[in-house]
Amino acid sequence: MPKRRLLWHLFPSYALLILAAVLAIGWMALAIVENSYLASAKVDMRARADFLAGQLGDVAAEHDSWKTLARRYQEASGIRVSLIEPEGRVDFDSQDRPQELENPRGRPELEQALAGKAQEAVRYNPGLDQRVLYVAVPVGRDREKSGAFYLSAPLAELDQVLARMRFWLVAAGAMLLALALPLAWRVSRGLAEPLDALGQAARRLGAGQWTARAPVPDAEEAAELAESFNRMADQLQSKIAILIQNNNEQKAVLASMAEGVLAVDSQERVISVNPASVRLLGLDQTQAQGRRLQEVVRNADLSRFITRALACPDPIQADVLLHGDRERVMQAHGSALHDHEGRAIGAVIVLNDVTDFRRLEHIRRDFVANVSHELKTPVTSIKGFVETLLDGAMHDPVDSERFLRIVAKQSDRLHAIIEDLLSLSKIEQSEDADDIALEPGNVRVVVENAVNTCQPAATEKNISIKFESDGQPTARINPLLLEQAVVNLLDNAVKYSDPGREVRVWTTADNSEVTINVADRGCGIAAEHLTRVFERFYRVDRARSRKLGGTGLGLAIVKHIAQAHHGRVTVDSTLGIGSTFTIHLPGV
Repeated sequence: MPKRRLLWHLFPSYALLILAAVLAIGWMALAIVENSYLASAKVDMRARADFLAGQLGDVAAEHDSWKTLARRYQEASGIRVSLIEPEGRVDFDSQDRPQELENPRGRPELEQALAGKAQEAVRYNPGLDQRVLYVAVPVGRDREKSGAFYLSAPLAELDQVLARMRFWLVAAGAMLLALALPLAWRVSRGLAEPLDALGQAARRLGAGQWTARAPVPDAEEAAELAESFNRMADQLQSKIAILIQNNNEQKAVLASMAEGVLAVDSQERVISVNPASVRLLGLDQTQAQGRRLQEVVRNADLSRFITRALACPDPIQADVLLHGDRERVMQAHGSALHDHEGRAIGAVIVLNDVTDFRRLEHIRRDFVANVSHELKTPVTSIKGFVETLLDGAMHDPVDSERFLRIVAKQSDRLHAIIEDLLSLSKIEQSEDADDIALEPGNVRVVVENAVNTCQPAATEKNISIKFESDGQPTARINPLLLEQAVVNLLDNAVKYSDPGREVRVWTTADNSEVTINVADRGCGIAAEHLTRVFERFYRVDRARSRKLGGTGLGLAIVKHIAQAHHGRVTVDSTLGIGSTFTIHLPGV
């Protein structure tokens, strides 16, 4: 059923109430006038009837004189007079039409009069087509009943008065309605408009117009309601502003976090995700909202973790492995979400990418193990030969000299490891602090100096170093560090090349990059080792590397020198054919 406005509830009610009041007042006025007139007429008719009964009763037997008096009385007063015998027969009628009163028995007022009690009545007379007032009084002689006088008078005058009154009452009622209905309309609008304005303000407030306020009317009750609403709107606006600010701050915090934050409900449907979780999980933020997590992220470890987080009341933590372009390890923290009544409604998952941290931990463990192992070998050798010398071998000149040469060689190896470690540490510290001085320089000159440095060792192994340069390439370089990197590559190429082979060195340059390439024709490196050859102390062939005097840090130093120049180093190798190492430097 359609709802109506309050105005259309109030105004019809007021209009009906006014109409009912006008009708009631008119009806009461008519009733009062009619009753007053009838009461007066009844008293008058009763008095006339009693008078006639007293005056004419004694001469009732003398009909002629009685009839004459009765006719004269009717002519003078207009009241019809009839004499009814005790048996109910009409003995005389002043109009000489007794047939109209033929058999009048049965009329209550006449029956009462014949019984000795005066009575009156008002009835409609069809013959006269109007109402008539009837009065019947007993007539007796010597206190014996002898009949009744029956008087009747038409009420035409009363009916005319009542008709005029009805007309004027209708006219007055219409005028009253004409004056009262606009007032009722105004009163109805006065009551409805404040509520309507309050409703409009509430609708605007509900639509997000936080500045919407209701006008304050003059009526005290409506004004109090409007002021209460406006106070509520002020408080609501203040709280909404605080919530918006908190929400914006929360969004800013979540957007700036490197950790992924993922919220799901109790059915594992995605509630919200921050940019970091979109990036880590490869999600489409617009499509993920409201969908089950298994539909957008197909990872069994993560699904199991979220199921545990929803079931466990306490925070939980575990590592989750994500598969993609590369495997990543996520440290996941999960805790349940609760509503205001403390019921669990979902869970929040925080994902922290610890892939590099785990890799660095692994590198650190390997580094400690490798350093310990690399240092232990020369130290053990030195200690053993010194103890042998102290046990008496120092008195044998031949053994003493041989042992001392071994001690010297192991000391040199130990010194080389420590020097490389110190050099690598210094390069890393300078790289982290970004205080390595770089300036435009001729790369060809640096490479030529490195070739000249390594030439004696190559000549000793009957290895030729062939150098080619594409013009005069220029880059922002630190000449000493870059030369050290090239020397390390050349030293490895010479060490791992068989005698009589050739080592090629060449440079190239274009608009964006300068490269330094060192290629050998040695044993080559298997594919599974290529991603790790630049790690500290990583050796493809440990026995051969130690035999050739390598420290296992040369390529790590080359990698960090390249990074200090904002470049990189790559390797391309085929087992049994040889390897090519390339330093990539940004062009000037």
